[in-house]
Amino acid sequence: MFLFFSFFSFKSGLLDYSISMDYFSVIMSRQLGKKIVQWIATRTMCTTEELVRSLTVPLKEHEEPLKVLTPDEKRNAVLLRMKEVGIPEDANYVVFLQIEKTNGQPPFFDMFMREHTYLRISLTEKCNFRCMFLKLVLNLLNLPFSGLYCMPAEGVPLKPKDKMLTNEEVLKLVKLFASHGIDKIRLTGGEPTIRKDIVQIRKDISEGIASTPGIKDVGITTNGLVLPRFLKDLKNAGLTKINISIDSLERQKFAKMTRRDGFDKVWKSIELARSYFPKVKLNVVVIRRQNENEIVDFVNLTRDRNLDVRFIEFMPFGGNVFTNDQFFGYREMLNLIVKKFRGDVIRLSDSPNDTTKAYKIEGYQGQFGFITSMTDHFCNTCNRLRITADGNLKVCIHGNSEVSLHDKIRGGDTDEQLSEIIQKAVNNKKARHAGMDALKNLPNRPMILIGG
Repeated sequence: MFLFFSFFSFKSGLLDYSISMDYFSVIMSRQLGKKIVQWIATRTMCTTEELVRSLTVPLKEHEEPLKVLTPDEKRNAVLLRMKEVGIPEDANYVVFLQIEKTNGQPPFFDMFMREHTYLRISLTEKCNFRCMFLKLVLNLLNLPFSGLYCMPAEGVPLKPKDKMLTNEEVLKLVKLFASHGIDKIRLTGGEPTIRKDIVQIRKDISEGIASTPGIKDVGITTNGLVLPRFLKDLKNAGLTKINISIDSLERQKFAKMTRRDGFDKVWKSIELARSYFPKVKLNVVVIRRQNENEIVDFVNLTRDRNLDVRFIEFMPFGGNVFTNDQFFGYREMLNLIVKKFRGDVIRLSDSPNDTTKAYKIEGYQGQFGFITSMTDHFCNTCNRLRITADGNLKVCIHGNSEVSLHDKIRGGDTDEQLSEIIQKAVNNKKARHAGMDALKNLPNRPMILIGG
C-alpha cells in the first residue's frame, strides 16, 4: 500500500518526485515512519537526528518538557534548509513512499517524535497473591507500612467479567496495533496466568497476526506461582520472553509479604523458565527497610545463572501510600553493589528504548540493572502504550488520562475509527511524567488495575 506525501521538488535519475509544502502538516500530526524521516533526511543532506532536532527543542537537562515548534517555525526551519541545499520552494513533484513495516498504516508518533512500538496488555485485574494484607504482617514485625506497590491495603473493587476484554477483543487490538508498527507485546495483569485461557490467547495472537506481520516478541510478566502449569504450552504457542516478579529471597519474608507460602513454587518457575528461555528476567521492587538488604543476594543469583535481575525504584500509584522515606533510589542500590564487588562491577551498553541501566559482575554469567523511573526517567525515549484489562488505553503509566477502546469496539467502531482515537490519545502524551512529589498526589489507578 502506498502513502502519498508532499514536501519539496526533487529529481533523481529516472524518478520524478512531486512534492509541495504539505510536509509540515505531516510532521505536525507526527504520522511519519522511520523510512519517511530517513528519506527526507538524505534528500536534504542532513542526518535523521538533525532533522528531528530541527523540528523540536530538546529537553533541557532532562527537566523541562519539550517545546513543540509552531507550524510557522517549522516552515521557516525547513525553508532555510531547502535554501541551503539549493532546492526551489515552488517546485511540485509527487513522492510515492511504501512503508513495508506497517503495510501503509502510519506508526503512532506523539508530538515529540517518539514512535510507539511496544504494547502492554493487562489480561485481568485479579491476582493470586494477597499483598494487601501486608500491613498486619509488618505491624507484627515492627516494620513501617507504605502499602504495597501494586495493591491498596483495602483491596480493589473488581469489575464484572462482561466489562473485561474478551479473547476476540484482545486479538483485534493486537492486530490493529501491529498494523501501525507495534512489534512487541507483553501480557500482564493482575496475574495473567489466572486467566484459564491464557494459552489460547497467546496461540490466537500467534495465529491471528499471520495476516499482519511485524510482531517480533510476545512476553509475559508473572508472579510465577502457577506458571509451571502453563509454561510449556505458552512456549509452544510462541511465547518469546518472560519476566518473573519476586521481591524477596527469604522464604518467611516472602510468605509474609504475599500471604502465600509460595516461595518454592516461584523458585521452581524461575528454574523451569531457564530451561525454556535463554534469558529470564526477575523484577524486584526495592523498598527501604523491607528488602534493600537483599540486593547483593539477588546480584549473586547471576553468578551461575543467565538471569537478568532488574531492581525497580518504588513508584507512587493510587492506594500504595507512597512516602519518601520508603524510597530507595538506584544510586543507593548501585553503591551497595559497588561496595561489595568494587572494581568487578561493569557497566553494559543499553539498547534503544531500554528502560534499564544494565550492569554485570566480572565473570558472572547473568546481569542486573536498574529501572530508574523516579530518579533518572527515560520519558524522552518512551515507546510504550498500555491497555488495561477493562479495555482502556493509557499512553503513560503515570498519567491518569484514559480512553476506552472497549466501549468503542462494542459500539461498532471500525479499525479506521479506532486508529484515529488512538492517535489522538498518543498526540496528548506529555513529554515526561510530573515527577515523584507530584505523582504522590495525582489520582491514578492502583498498579494492579493498570497492568505491570
